[in-house]
Amino acid sequence: MATFLYKLGRLAFRRRHLVVLIWVALLTLAGVGAAGAPPAGSTSFSIPGTEAQKAFDLLEERFPGSSADGATARVVFKAPAGETMTDADHRATVEKTVQELSDGAEVVSVADPYTGQAVSRDGTTAYASVRYDVSGMELEDSSRDALKDAAQQARDDGLTVEIGGDALQAVPHTGAGEIIGIAVAAVVLVITFGSLVAAGLPLLTALIGVGIGVSSITALASVLDLGSTTSTLAMMIGLAVGIDYALFIVSRYRAELAEGREREEAAGRATGTAGSAVVFAGLTVIIALVGLAVVNIPMLTKMGIAAAGTVAIAVVIALTLVPALLGHAGRKVRPAGEKSRLLGGGRGAAEAPAGRADGTRDPGRPAKANLGTRWASFVVRRPVAVLLLGVIGLGAAAVPAGSLELGLPDDGSQPTSTTQRRAYDLLSEGFGPGFNGPLMVVTDAKGSDDAKAAFADVAEEIRGLKGVVAVTEPQPNKAGDTATITVVPDSKPSSAETEELVHGIRAAGAGIKADTGAEVLVTGATAMNIDVSEKLNDALLPYLVLVVGLAFLLLIVVFRSVLVPLKAALGFLLSVLAALGAVVAVFQWGWLSGLMGVEETGPVMSMMPIFMVGVVFGLAMDYEVFLVTRMREAHVHGEKPAQAVVTGFKHGARVVTAAAVIMMAVFAGFIGSSESMVKMIGFGLAIAVLFDAFVVRMAIVPAVLALLGEKAWWLPRWLDRALPNVDVEGEGLRAQDDPDADEKKELVRA
Repeated sequence: MATFLYKLGRLAFRRRHLVVLIWVALLTLAGVGAAGAPPAGSTSFSIPGTEAQKAFDLLEERFPGSSADGATARVVFKAPAGETMTDADHRATVEKTVQELSDGAEVVSVADPYTGQAVSRDGTTAYASVRYDVSGMELEDSSRDALKDAAQQARDDGLTVEIGGDALQAVPHTGAGEIIGIAVAAVVLVITFGSLVAAGLPLLTALIGVGIGVSSITALASVLDLGSTTSTLAMMIGLAVGIDYALFIVSRYRAELAEGREREEAAGRATGTAGSAVVFAGLTVIIALVGLAVVNIPMLTKMGIAAAGTVAIAVVIALTLVPALLGHAGRKVRPAGEKSRLLGGGRGAAEAPAGRADGTRDPGRPAKANLGTRWASFVVRRPVAVLLLGVIGLGAAAVPAGSLELGLPDDGSQPTSTTQRRAYDLLSEGFGPGFNGPLMVVTDAKGSDDAKAAFADVAEEIRGLKGVVAVTEPQPNKAGDTATITVVPDSKPSSAETEELVHGIRAAGAGIKADTGAEVLVTGATAMNIDVSEKLNDALLPYLVLVVGLAFLLLIVVFRSVLVPLKAALGFLLSVLAALGAVVAVFQWGWLSGLMGVEETGPVMSMMPIFMVGVVFGLAMDYEVFLVTRMREAHVHGEKPAQAVVTGFKHGARVVTAAAVIMMAVFAGFIGSSESMVKMIGFGLAIAVLFDAFVVRMAIVPAVLALLGEKAWWLPRWLDRALPNVDVEGEGLRAQDDPDADEKKELVRA
């Protein structure tokens, strides 16, 4: 592989004008497609194989035109103190509001509070339910404005009016946080390379890659039913890895220049060696993201594939556009150590002789070891202490993960400043918390001899269950073979009591089916959330086995070792558990919530753990590949295991440090998002990178390798012969300079 990528890098360097033109054309084409495409809506949320989804599909079939997936709004009215909603003037105001709402072009129905028994027992609160024929993300602005105007007119008449539901849902915005993240990345790159041109290359190529990826997602959003969150997450991950991959190649290019190579040769060598690591690092990220398909939740699958596509673009750009732009930059990108002060390099990096980048120094000329070398030397001398400190520290951070509570957000998780949250609280006060998450029970009586009797039996059975406040009369369809029953729990939607009630209704339904032949299904937003959480929990272990297993095999091929990939996987588990602990502490317990902009604590989003596992595993393997390939390269070329660890840190620690800081900055920039899922994932990924890069890869990995010694690189001979030689270390390239390289390699293996 190194030889192929070497030729590709040289070709891109020589044909730089054509390569740049191709990428600019692709960016333009994707941009034109995005500009002419309809905006991304709210991706259809389906969970195949669950009872809630089965009931939803049945409603679509038996109640055609009911717009079961349409947006809903609850306009909640509260009378002034000492008055009630049944007072004549307040009733007139509500009826006028209902009439105005009914005139909306996208409105399917509006339920009058006074005819629909939607007035609280004390008479102080009432609500009108509005249903639309399109989803919340697809609503016209005129419909939202009409909803707000109707509420405001009722307020002007003296009522307290708030609006709940998803009708006011808008496309999430990320604010200026991601711009700050990019700015931090730019500063780190300038410090790393000591040159604006060299620093600008990774940023430019990453932005081009993200531009192509996100524009392509936007262009295909309507056709493939991709939600707006999909492009946000693709941008988050694509930007981070795009900068890192380009950083790795540019850094290696400068090191090759420092060895005295011509620029075209240096570009080829950088692409052949660092590019090989980029390919395998990118593959691990792609495997982790595409592997989300095993969960069988279409929305999550689409998010993973879209983000994986953006990562693939970042890899190809790093292998082609980066060497092409290096050709355009010419002498503006200087050799490593020349008039620059790299991260962790101090004066020693600047004083290192340009012609001796192999780690040696000219006799009589002192050169101070860089920070990476000094740190690795310390870890090699004290491996047990460093290992214990790292494991205990991550273990302590992971403790809150034991209290992890999963759920999907509802209006109760919104900030108290929003009208959705105020409507939620008014309903809870007037009707009880369960009114914010009613359950819909669908009874399919096609297999029953007496449908009406079956409907009545279901309603009566549910009324006898613990935790039920109200059960409406069955509402049959025109054919009379299916009916819906609304059940109001006495607990809030995200509570364990409501989950127990859902399971209780389903258990009772099994007995009813045996007696009458009618099938009872529970659906609604609350039941959907419960089913999603259970499905994600059930899928987590198979997902881990699949992704970690495939990556483990891939890393065996890369490192030609069994223990190094095993250590990489165990280190990842430590970092992801610690990151989940931090997420629980902030978003569930409320620690530092004000600093993170978390106005309301609550359960962690159901898909957060599995999504974090996928993304963090891919990123963790990035650092593993970047850092350990340098160590293996040194070991293959004759160094003792302990010295190979030090050499790997000498050449790779600065780049990994810069890459980690950049990734943290990019991910942290998304904490300012208005979308709770994006905010949570941004924080989780940022803290996971901190733990994985600086604790696992920078401390635990060298400590373990130092303790294992030569055993770290052990591989059974039969497996060594069976595995393909992908030549990540560039042995084929070194053979061009050293005819005895193959013989030395065999001596090292022996």
